[in-house]
Amino acid sequence: MKAFVITGPGEAAVLDVEPPAPAAGEVVVDIARAGICGTDMEFYTGEMQYLHEGLAEYPMRIGHEWMGTVSAVGAGVDYSWVGRRVTGDTMLGCQRCERCRAGYHHVCEFRSEIGVRNGRPGGLAEQLAVPVWALHLLPDTVDDASGAMVEPGGNAWRSVAAANLKPGDRVLILGPGTIGLLCALFARAAGAEVHLLGRPDRSLEFAKTFGFDGVWTHDDLPDLPWHAVIDASNARHLPARAVELVEPGRRIVYVGLAGSPSLIDTRMLALGDITAVGILGASAGLDPTIAAYAAGAVDPRPLIAATVGLEELGAVLAGARPAHAGAGPKIHVEISRHTPSEQEQS
Repeated sequence: MKAFVITGPGEAAVLDVEPPAPAAGEVVVDIARAGICGTDMEFYTGEMQYLHEGLAEYPMRIGHEWMGTVSAVGAGVDYSWVGRRVTGDTMLGCQRCERCRAGYHHVCEFRSEIGVRNGRPGGLAEQLAVPVWALHLLPDTVDDASGAMVEPGGNAWRSVAAANLKPGDRVLILGPGTIGLLCALFARAAGAEVHLLGRPDRSLEFAKTFGFDGVWTHDDLPDLPWHAVIDASNARHLPARAVELVEPGRRIVYVGLAGSPSLIDTRMLALGDITAVGILGASAGLDPTIAAYAAGAVDPRPLIAATVGLEELGAVLAGARPAHAGAGPKIHVEISRHTPSEQEQS
């Protein structure tokens, strides 16, 4: 089968690789669509921290935002899964340790992450093997494009849930990228007054098209009481700024990651009686995200700027924006399963 493989920093190609065979308890999914994100780009550039910690190594097959149709099942898996449209959890805990048994498989010390950690191949390929317990069904009301947006949506849903917003609360979201915009959409669906903060660039102009209550730069941010602050940026200085902005007794949610350590003054947390919450992964947010997409409460599709093929992906990871791309932050890859002809088989 065809798969996108990164062989070293700045080096990648679409290669012919062995297709997966489902192990016991697994299924094989024919991938229809997958998204790329900042983590994928960091693997391409060689900056991703897992590469330096020994939790990932080249060659590697990226892609953790995906959807497709189950085409085969392994031993112990009900055959009724075949033909079902699915997406899946990125975080594959060992299922045996105390954390996994307590429902924290996404932070299992021994976890693999699809397309990210411990050599687990990703979804930027024609097929993907996935444990059946990690699958999440997609109803017909969630199309392929939205299905491949469930994973980032799950991160955003968890972030908004962690902010503990009530209807009418005013939330400030730092960073108008994919996660920040999805946080804004989920927060608005929850009845909050939604504001975003970013740099004066294309992404901030795009954020204005959604009709949120406020879209600001650092220079014009109004002095308002912020009942929650969600940091969805990769800016090193913004975690500390979030502590300064949030109302005493309220919550900060950290879902963005800077490329270098960020510093906050914990005295301000304590003296403000502020709760700070970190979010890793979409696991507990996948089903609520699917439900919100299915009901039309949140529509992630306007965030998709362009859809390309596997062969075009290397240029995108190298920083080239597709000529036909819209203003959104997300690039999708459409993948069609290649069936060998009789001549190829012979």
